[in-house]
Amino acid sequence: MSKKKKLIPKLRFPEFEKDGEWEVKVLSKITDAIFDGTHQTPKYTGDGIPFFSVENIVSRNKNKFISREDYQIATSKNKPEKGDVLITRIGKIGFSSVVNWDYEFSIYVTLACIKKSKYFNSYYLHSYFQSNTYQYEILSKSLLNAVPCKINMNELRETRVLLPELGEQDKIASCLSFLDETIAAHNQKLELLKEHKKGLMQNIFPQEGRKGPKYRFPEFVKDGEWETRKLGDIAENLDSRRIPVTSTHRDKGDVPYYGASGIIDYVKDYLFDETLLCISEDGANLIDRNYPIAFNISGKTWVNNHSHVLKFNNIDTQLVVEAYINSINVEDFLTGMAQPKLNRAKLDIIPIPLPKNAKEQQKIASCLSSLDKLITTQAQKLEQLKLHKKGLMQGLFPKMND
Repeated sequence: MSKKKKLIPKLRFPEFEKDGEWEVKVLSKITDAIFDGTHQTPKYTGDGIPFFSVENIVSRNKNKFISREDYQIATSKNKPEKGDVLITRIGKIGFSSVVNWDYEFSIYVTLACIKKSKYFNSYYLHSYFQSNTYQYEILSKSLLNAVPCKINMNELRETRVLLPELGEQDKIASCLSFLDETIAAHNQKLELLKEHKKGLMQNIFPQEGRKGPKYRFPEFVKDGEWETRKLGDIAENLDSRRIPVTSTHRDKGDVPYYGASGIIDYVKDYLFDETLLCISEDGANLIDRNYPIAFNISGKTWVNNHSHVLKFNNIDTQLVVEAYINSINVEDFLTGMAQPKLNRAKLDIIPIPLPKNAKEQQKIASCLSSLDKLITTQAQKLEQLKLHKKGLMQGLFPKMND
Protein backbone atom coordinates (compact mmCIF):
# COMPACT_ATOMS: atom_id res chain seq x y z
CA MET A 1 0.00 0.00 0.00
CA SER A 2 1.46 3.37 -1.02
CA LYS A 3 2.22 5.87 1.68
CA LYS A 4 0.34 9.18 1.50
CA LYS A 5 2.42 12.23 0.79
CA LYS A 6 2.50 14.88 3.48
CA LEU A 7 0.62 18.08 2.66
CA ILE A 8 3.72 20.25 2.62
CA PRO A 9 4.60 22.56 -0.29
CA LYS A 10 7.83 22.14 -2.28
CA LEU A 11 8.61 25.83 -1.75
CA ARG A 12 8.23 27.27 1.72
CA PHE A 13 9.35 30.48 3.38
CA PRO A 14 12.14 29.67 5.88
CA GLU A 15 10.22 30.83 8.94
CA PHE A 16 7.49 28.24 8.30
CA GLU A 17 9.61 25.19 7.46
CA LYS A 18 8.98 23.61 10.86
CA ASP A 19 5.24 24.37 10.96
CA GLY A 20 4.19 20.93 9.76
CA GLU A 21 1.46 19.92 7.33
CA TRP A 22 -1.27 22.09 5.91
CA GLU A 23 -4.87 21.30 6.75
CA VAL A 24 -7.64 20.24 4.37
CA LYS A 25 -10.79 22.24 5.06
CA VAL A 26 -14.24 22.17 3.48
CA LEU A 27 -15.02 25.65 2.15
CA SER A 28 -18.32 25.97 4.06
CA LYS A 29 -16.51 25.27 7.36
CA ILE A 30 -14.19 28.27 7.17
CA THR A 31 -16.74 31.01 6.50
CA ASP A 32 -20.11 32.07 7.88
CA ALA A 33 -21.76 32.34 4.47
CA ILE A 34 -21.43 31.37 0.83
CA PHE A 35 -24.20 32.69 -1.39
CA ASP A 36 -24.88 33.26 -5.06
CA GLY A 37 -26.19 36.40 -6.72
CA THR A 38 -29.71 37.35 -7.71
CA HIS A 39 -31.62 34.97 -9.98
CA GLN A 40 -33.70 37.83 -11.39
CA THR A 41 -32.94 38.92 -14.94
CA PRO A 42 -31.27 42.32 -14.51
CA LYS A 43 -32.79 45.51 -15.87
CA TYR A 44 -29.74 47.54 -16.76
CA THR A 45 -29.68 51.31 -16.36
CA GLY A 46 -27.35 54.00 -17.69
CA ASP A 47 -25.94 54.53 -14.21
CA GLY A 48 -26.76 53.48 -10.66
CA ILE A 49 -25.44 50.56 -8.61
CA PRO A 50 -22.69 48.42 -10.22
CA PHE A 51 -23.88 44.92 -11.12
CA PHE A 52 -21.25 42.19 -11.58
CA SER A 53 -21.38 38.96 -13.57
CA VAL A 54 -18.83 36.47 -14.93
CA GLU A 55 -17.50 38.96 -17.50
CA ASN A 56 -16.39 41.37 -14.76
CA ILE A 57 -14.28 38.68 -13.10
CA VAL A 58 -12.91 36.88 -16.17
CA SER A 59 -12.38 39.76 -18.61
CA ARG A 60 -12.41 42.75 -16.26
CA ASN A 61 -15.15 44.30 -18.40
CA LYS A 62 -16.61 47.65 -17.41
CA ASN A 63 -19.45 47.64 -14.91
CA LYS A 64 -23.10 47.45 -15.83
CA PHE A 65 -25.62 49.15 -13.57
CA ILE A 66 -29.02 48.53 -11.99
CA SER A 67 -31.40 50.82 -10.11
CA ARG A 68 -31.22 51.24 -6.33
CA GLU A 69 -34.62 49.58 -6.04
CA ASP A 70 -33.38 46.46 -7.85
CA TYR A 71 -30.16 46.58 -5.83
CA GLN A 72 -32.13 46.51 -2.57
CA ILE A 73 -34.10 43.51 -3.80
CA ALA A 74 -30.95 41.71 -4.95
CA THR A 75 -29.17 42.25 -1.62
CA SER A 76 -32.15 41.86 0.73
CA LYS A 77 -30.75 38.59 2.16
CA ASN A 78 -27.03 38.76 1.50
CA LYS A 79 -24.73 41.58 0.53
CA PRO A 80 -21.16 41.25 -0.79
CA GLU A 81 -18.69 43.56 0.95
CA LYS A 82 -15.05 44.57 0.97
CA GLY A 83 -12.80 41.64 1.89
CA ASP A 84 -15.14 38.98 0.48
CA VAL A 85 -14.06 36.69 -2.37
CA LEU A 86 -16.10 36.37 -5.56
CA ILE A 87 -15.91 33.21 -7.67
CA THR A 88 -17.52 32.31 -10.98
CA ARG A 89 -19.88 29.31 -10.91
CA ILE A 90 -21.75 29.35 -14.24
CA GLY A 91 -20.10 29.52 -17.66
CA LYS A 92 -16.37 29.94 -17.08
CA ILE A 93 -16.02 28.24 -13.71
CA GLY A 94 -13.43 28.87 -11.02
CA PHE A 95 -12.24 32.43 -11.74
CA SER A 96 -12.06 34.58 -8.62
CA SER A 97 -11.45 38.09 -7.36
CA VAL A 98 -11.09 39.77 -3.97
CA VAL A 99 -13.49 42.63 -3.27
CA ASN A 100 -10.99 45.43 -2.63
CA TRP A 101 -13.38 48.34 -3.12
CA ASP A 102 -15.78 50.10 -0.74
CA TYR A 103 -18.70 51.05 -2.98
CA GLU A 104 -22.04 49.25 -3.04
CA PHE A 105 -22.59 46.59 -5.71
CA SER A 106 -24.56 43.42 -6.33
CA ILE A 107 -23.90 40.18 -8.21
CA TYR A 108 -25.71 37.96 -10.67
CA VAL A 109 -26.45 34.26 -10.17
CA THR A 110 -23.36 33.37 -12.24
CA LEU A 111 -21.20 34.45 -9.29
CA ALA A 112 -20.89 33.25 -5.71
CA CYS A 113 -19.64 35.27 -2.77
CA ILE A 114 -17.53 33.78 0.03
CA LYS A 115 -17.69 36.00 3.10
CA LYS A 116 -14.43 37.10 4.66
CA SER A 117 -13.43 35.14 7.74
CA LYS A 118 -10.94 34.94 10.58
CA TYR A 119 -9.81 31.57 9.21
CA PHE A 120 -8.28 32.81 5.98
CA ASN A 121 -6.56 35.70 4.28
CA SER A 122 -8.91 36.61 1.43
CA TYR A 123 -6.09 37.16 -1.05
CA TYR A 124 -4.58 33.81 -0.08
CA LEU A 125 -7.91 32.10 -0.77
CA HIS A 126 -8.22 33.89 -4.11
CA SER A 127 -4.68 32.78 -5.01
CA TYR A 128 -5.39 29.21 -3.94
CA PHE A 129 -8.47 29.17 -6.15
CA GLN A 130 -6.12 29.73 -9.12
CA SER A 131 -3.98 26.71 -8.26
CA ASN A 132 -4.13 23.48 -10.27
CA THR A 133 -5.19 21.63 -7.13
CA TYR A 134 -8.31 23.70 -6.57
CA GLN A 135 -9.14 23.97 -10.27
CA TYR A 136 -9.19 20.17 -10.42
CA GLU A 137 -11.31 20.12 -7.26
CA ILE A 138 -13.97 22.56 -8.49
CA LEU A 139 -14.17 21.10 -12.00
CA SER A 140 -14.54 17.57 -10.63
CA LYS A 141 -17.68 18.71 -8.80
CA SER A 142 -19.10 20.74 -11.69
CA LEU A 143 -21.72 19.87 -14.27
CA LEU A 144 -19.43 20.25 -17.25
CA ASN A 145 -21.97 18.80 -19.70
CA ALA A 146 -24.63 21.31 -18.74
CA VAL A 147 -25.24 24.29 -21.05
CA PRO A 148 -23.79 26.49 -19.77
CA CYS A 149 -21.55 24.41 -17.51
CA LYS A 150 -21.95 25.18 -13.81
CA ILE A 151 -21.31 24.10 -10.25
CA ASN A 152 -24.26 23.93 -7.89
CA MET A 153 -24.01 25.96 -4.70
CA ASN A 154 -24.06 22.89 -2.44
CA GLU A 155 -21.21 21.34 -4.41
CA LEU A 156 -19.26 24.61 -4.27
CA ARG A 157 -19.69 24.75 -0.50
CA GLU A 158 -18.28 21.20 -0.26
CA THR A 159 -15.11 21.91 -2.26
CA ARG A 160 -11.93 21.45 -0.24
CA VAL A 161 -9.15 23.95 0.27
CA LEU A 162 -5.66 23.65 1.74
CA LEU A 163 -4.89 26.05 4.58
CA PRO A 164 -1.61 26.71 6.38
CA GLU A 165 -1.53 28.89 9.50
CA LEU A 166 -2.61 32.51 9.01
CA GLY A 167 0.95 33.82 9.19
CA GLU A 168 1.99 31.63 6.26
CA GLN A 169 -1.20 32.54 4.40
CA ASP A 170 -0.30 36.22 4.81
CA LYS A 171 3.21 35.65 3.48
CA ILE A 172 1.99 33.74 0.42
CA ALA A 173 -0.72 36.34 -0.22
CA SER A 174 1.82 39.18 0.01
CA CYS A 175 4.22 37.43 -2.39
CA LEU A 176 1.57 36.62 -5.00
CA SER A 177 -0.21 39.96 -4.72
CA PHE A 178 3.08 41.75 -5.44
CA LEU A 179 3.61 39.49 -8.46
CA ASP A 180 0.04 40.17 -9.64
CA GLU A 181 0.60 43.91 -9.34
CA THR A 182 3.79 43.57 -11.40
CA ILE A 183 1.94 41.55 -14.05
CA ALA A 184 -0.87 44.13 -14.10
CA ALA A 185 1.64 46.97 -14.57
CA HIS A 186 3.32 45.17 -17.47
CA ASN A 187 -0.06 44.37 -18.99
CA GLN A 188 -1.05 48.02 -18.75
CA LYS A 189 2.19 49.02 -20.47
CA LEU A 190 1.45 46.53 -23.26
CA GLU A 191 -2.07 47.91 -23.72
CA LEU A 192 -0.73 51.47 -23.82
CA LEU A 193 1.75 50.50 -26.54
CA LYS A 194 -1.06 48.89 -28.54
CA GLU A 195 -3.25 51.98 -28.10
CA HIS A 196 -0.34 54.18 -29.17
CA LYS A 197 0.08 52.13 -32.33
CA LYS A 198 -3.66 52.28 -33.01
CA GLY A 199 -3.64 56.08 -32.69
CA LEU A 200 -0.52 56.31 -34.82
CA MET A 201 -2.13 54.25 -37.56
CA GLN A 202 -5.11 56.60 -37.68
CA ASN A 203 -2.80 59.53 -38.28
CA ILE A 204 -0.06 58.24 -40.57
CA PHE A 205 -2.52 56.74 -43.08
CA PRO A 206 -5.06 58.87 -44.97
CA GLN A 207 -8.55 58.57 -43.52
CA GLU A 208 -11.65 58.27 -45.72
CA GLY A 209 -12.07 61.28 -48.01
CA ARG A 210 -8.48 62.48 -47.58
CA LYS A 211 -5.62 62.29 -50.10
CA GLY A 212 -2.89 62.38 -47.50
CA PRO A 213 -2.30 61.52 -43.82
CA LYS A 214 -3.01 63.87 -40.93
CA TYR A 215 0.58 63.63 -39.67
CA ARG A 216 3.61 63.33 -41.91
CA PHE A 217 7.35 63.14 -41.37
CA PRO A 218 8.70 66.70 -41.90
CA GLU A 219 10.88 65.80 -44.88
CA PHE A 220 7.84 64.56 -46.84
CA VAL A 221 5.31 67.31 -46.09
CA LYS A 222 5.71 68.82 -49.55
CA ASP A 223 5.70 65.52 -51.44
CA GLY A 224 2.06 65.83 -52.49
CA GLU A 225 -0.86 63.43 -52.31
CA TRP A 226 -0.67 59.71 -51.77
CA GLU A 227 -1.90 57.33 -54.45
CA THR A 228 -4.50 54.61 -53.94
CA ARG A 229 -3.91 51.29 -55.69
CA LYS A 230 -5.71 47.95 -55.66
CA LEU A 231 -3.98 45.27 -53.61
CA GLY A 232 -3.99 42.91 -56.59
CA ASP A 233 -1.93 45.45 -58.58
CA ILE A 234 0.89 45.80 -56.07
CA ALA A 235 1.38 42.18 -54.98
CA GLU A 236 1.77 38.79 -56.66
CA ASN A 237 -0.72 36.22 -55.39
CA LEU A 238 0.81 32.79 -54.59
CA ASP A 239 -2.40 31.06 -53.45
CA SER A 240 -2.00 28.37 -56.12
CA ARG A 241 1.07 27.05 -54.28
CA ARG A 242 -0.77 26.46 -51.01
CA ILE A 243 -1.47 22.88 -49.94
CA PRO A 244 -3.75 22.00 -47.00
CA VAL A 245 -2.83 18.88 -45.04
CA THR A 246 -5.05 17.34 -42.35
CA SER A 247 -3.48 16.95 -38.93
CA THR A 248 -3.40 13.14 -39.21
CA HIS A 249 -1.35 13.31 -42.42
CA ARG A 250 1.24 15.89 -41.34
CA ASP A 251 4.81 14.71 -40.86
CA LYS A 252 6.00 16.43 -37.69
CA GLY A 253 9.04 18.66 -37.96
CA ASP A 254 10.26 22.18 -37.20
CA VAL A 255 8.77 24.06 -40.19
CA PRO A 256 5.90 26.41 -39.21
CA TYR A 257 2.52 25.37 -40.67
CA TYR A 258 0.30 28.45 -41.05
CA GLY A 259 -3.48 28.81 -41.04
CA ALA A 260 -5.81 31.80 -41.08
CA SER A 261 -4.46 33.38 -37.88
CA GLY A 262 -0.85 32.22 -37.68
CA ILE A 263 1.08 29.08 -36.80
CA ILE A 264 -1.12 26.08 -36.01
CA ASP A 265 1.46 23.27 -36.25
CA TYR A 266 5.00 22.33 -37.26
CA VAL A 267 5.78 20.03 -40.19
CA LYS A 268 8.77 18.36 -41.85
CA ASP A 269 8.60 19.85 -45.37
CA TYR A 270 8.03 23.37 -46.72
CA LEU A 271 6.27 25.17 -49.58
CA PHE A 272 7.83 28.65 -49.32
CA ASP A 273 11.29 29.92 -48.43
CA GLU A 274 11.09 33.72 -48.62
CA THR A 275 9.50 36.73 -46.91
CA LEU A 276 5.79 36.92 -47.73
CA LEU A 277 2.55 38.41 -46.43
CA CYS A 278 -0.34 36.18 -45.34
CA ILE A 279 -3.91 37.52 -45.11
CA SER A 280 -6.72 35.49 -43.52
CA GLU A 281 -9.10 34.01 -46.09
CA ASP A 282 -11.87 32.86 -43.77
CA GLY A 283 -12.97 32.60 -40.17
CA ALA A 284 -14.76 34.66 -37.52
CA ASN A 285 -11.55 36.58 -36.80
CA LEU A 286 -12.10 38.56 -40.02
CA ILE A 287 -14.88 40.26 -38.06
CA ASP A 288 -13.92 39.80 -34.41
CA ARG A 289 -10.27 40.84 -34.95
CA ASN A 290 -8.94 39.10 -31.87
CA TYR A 291 -5.75 38.43 -33.85
CA PRO A 292 -4.09 40.25 -36.77
CA ILE A 293 -5.58 39.19 -40.12
CA ALA A 294 -2.34 40.11 -41.94
CA PHE A 295 1.03 38.75 -40.82
CA ASN A 296 4.50 38.33 -42.27
CA ILE A 297 6.13 34.93 -42.73
CA SER A 298 9.76 34.27 -43.65
CA GLY A 299 12.15 31.39 -44.16
CA LYS A 300 10.92 27.84 -44.72
CA THR A 301 7.13 27.75 -44.22
CA TRP A 302 4.00 25.81 -45.16
CA VAL A 303 0.65 27.59 -45.63
CA ASN A 304 -2.76 25.93 -45.89
CA ASN A 305 -5.75 27.21 -47.87
CA HIS A 306 -7.17 29.36 -45.06
CA SER A 307 -4.70 32.18 -45.66
CA HIS A 308 -3.87 34.11 -48.82
CA VAL A 309 -0.18 34.37 -49.68
CA LEU A 310 1.17 37.58 -51.26
CA LYS A 311 4.61 38.47 -52.56
CA PHE A 312 5.85 42.07 -52.80
CA ASN A 313 8.83 43.41 -54.71
CA ASN A 314 9.59 45.80 -51.86
CA ILE A 315 9.70 44.79 -48.16
CA ASP A 316 8.79 48.34 -47.09
CA THR A 317 5.60 48.17 -49.17
CA GLN A 318 4.82 44.79 -47.62
CA LEU A 319 5.21 46.15 -44.08
CA VAL A 320 3.05 49.21 -44.87
CA VAL A 321 0.33 47.03 -46.44
CA GLU A 322 0.40 44.64 -43.46
CA ALA A 323 -0.11 47.51 -41.02
CA TYR A 324 -2.84 49.11 -43.14
CA ILE A 325 -4.83 45.87 -43.60
CA ASN A 326 -4.73 45.26 -39.84
CA SER A 327 -6.00 48.79 -39.18
CA ILE A 328 -9.09 48.80 -41.42
CA ASN A 329 -12.52 47.17 -41.35
CA VAL A 330 -12.75 44.62 -44.19
CA GLU A 331 -16.37 43.57 -43.67
CA ASP A 332 -17.46 45.24 -46.95
CA PHE A 333 -15.20 42.78 -48.79
CA LEU A 334 -16.44 39.63 -47.05
CA THR A 335 -18.80 36.99 -48.40
CA GLY A 336 -20.57 34.15 -46.63
CA MET A 337 -23.05 34.30 -43.77
CA ALA A 338 -22.20 31.51 -41.31
CA GLN A 339 -18.49 31.56 -42.18
CA PRO A 340 -17.02 34.95 -43.16
CA LYS A 341 -14.76 34.66 -46.21
CA LEU A 342 -12.39 37.04 -47.97
CA ASN A 343 -12.10 35.45 -51.41
CA ARG A 344 -9.40 36.15 -53.98
CA ALA A 345 -11.56 38.46 -56.09
CA LYS A 346 -12.48 40.66 -53.12
CA LEU A 347 -8.94 40.63 -51.76
CA ASP A 348 -7.55 41.93 -55.05
CA ILE A 349 -9.76 45.05 -55.08
CA ILE A 350 -9.03 46.28 -51.54
CA PRO A 351 -7.77 49.87 -52.01
CA ILE A 352 -4.35 50.54 -50.48
CA PRO A 353 -3.13 54.14 -49.97
CA LEU A 354 0.61 54.49 -50.49
CA PRO A 355 3.02 57.44 -50.54
CA LYS A 356 4.55 57.98 -53.97
CA ASN A 357 8.01 58.51 -52.51
CA ALA A 358 9.72 55.18 -51.76
CA LYS A 359 11.71 56.85 -48.97
CA GLU A 360 8.48 57.82 -47.20
CA GLN A 361 7.30 54.21 -47.39
CA GLN A 362 10.65 53.17 -45.90
CA LYS A 363 10.30 55.69 -43.07
CA ILE A 364 6.79 54.52 -42.20
CA ALA A 365 7.83 50.86 -42.36
CA SER A 366 10.81 51.53 -40.09
CA CYS A 367 8.67 53.43 -37.59
CA LEU A 368 6.02 50.68 -37.45
CA SER A 369 8.65 47.91 -37.25
CA SER A 370 10.30 49.61 -34.27
CA LEU A 371 6.96 49.95 -32.51
CA ASP A 372 6.08 46.32 -33.24
CA LYS A 373 9.39 45.22 -31.72
CA LEU A 374 8.56 47.15 -28.55
CA ILE A 375 5.13 45.52 -28.40
CA THR A 376 6.59 42.05 -29.01
CA THR A 377 9.26 42.55 -26.34
CA GLN A 378 6.68 43.76 -23.84
CA ALA A 379 4.38 40.83 -24.62
CA GLN A 380 7.28 38.43 -24.05
CA LYS A 381 8.08 40.04 -20.68
CA LEU A 382 4.43 39.68 -19.67
CA GLU A 383 4.36 36.03 -20.73
CA GLN A 384 7.57 35.32 -18.79
CA LEU A 385 6.04 36.84 -15.66
CA LYS A 386 2.91 34.72 -16.07
CA LEU A 387 5.02 31.58 -16.50
CA HIS A 388 7.06 32.55 -13.43
CA LYS A 389 3.86 32.91 -11.40
CA LYS A 390 2.55 29.58 -12.68
CA GLY A 391 5.75 27.81 -11.65
CA LEU A 392 5.81 29.59 -8.29
CA MET A 393 2.24 28.55 -7.51
CA GLN A 394 3.03 24.92 -8.29
CA GLY A 395 5.70 25.09 -5.61
CA LEU A 396 3.80 27.17 -3.04
CA PHE A 397 0.67 24.97 -2.94
CA PRO A 398 0.94 21.24 -2.17
CA LYS A 399 -1.20 18.70 -4.02
CA MET A 400 -3.93 16.81 -2.24
CA ASN A 401 -3.26 13.10 -1.69
CA ASP A 402 -6.15 12.00 -3.89
